[in-house]
Amino acid sequence: MLDYKFPRHWPSADELPDSDETPVDNELQELIPGLLKAILLILWAERMDWFFGIDMGIYYHPDKPAIVPDAFLSLGVERFYDEELRPSYVLWDENVLPSFVLEVVSPTYRKEYTAKLEEYQALGVLYYVIYSSRRRRKPRLEVHKLVNGKYELQPGNPVWMPEIGLGIGCERGSYSGVTREWLYWYDAEGKRYLTPEEQVKESAQRAQQESQRAQQESQRADRLAERSDRLAQRLRELGIDPDNLS
Repeated sequence: MLDYKFPRHWPSADELPDSDETPVDNELQELIPGLLKAILLILWAERMDWFFGIDMGIYYHPDKPAIVPDAFLSLGVERFYDEELRPSYVLWDENVLPSFVLEVVSPTYRKEYTAKLEEYQALGVLYYVIYSSRRRRKPRLEVHKLVNGKYELQPGNPVWMPEIGLGIGCERGSYSGVTREWLYWYDAEGKRYLTPEEQVKESAQRAQQESQRAQQESQRADRLAERSDRLAQRLRELGIDPDNLS
């Protein structure tokens, strides 16, 4: 929750621009956040206290332009208000800062490691995550955590974020028909959460295994029944009524 008390007369989300009309310049800026949100929609399907925004403006003052990260996650807010959904994220309406902000570095450098880092730090965002697949000598994924008002780079891949209850990391995989390195969510033990496609495949494999197991049990029961019938027939040939056997 925000400690600062915003004036009540400031405009609502419906009265503010819902886009800065700046197009993304890399398809990954859409696909990477899209995958993270798709996983969350299944993982937290029963929860209604979170919001994951993609390329959506975050307003912190009505007279200043919105900050538009590639993605952000807020906890302790309503998933949606009504069927119109959110046009933007207005801090004096929500009264909750995003806990997590993601920037995917594009071929056109947009100051993700300098000005934006300082901007999110000043705003008080707990985790600022930067991903650049073009990096060679430095980590492609950087997770910065706000500690005493300053961002500190967190080691490891994935990085566990206890305040959120998720880890964030990168590894090779397949999504939207593309095999490459993607960002994923992880649990506290570092186990990756499955994508929707992987969950569908896993469910299909599980159903197939159950079907095969049921078929094997049916065949086993048929063999036992045949064996019992042969034994009963043999007893009758010997003049013994199998129904009288206890």
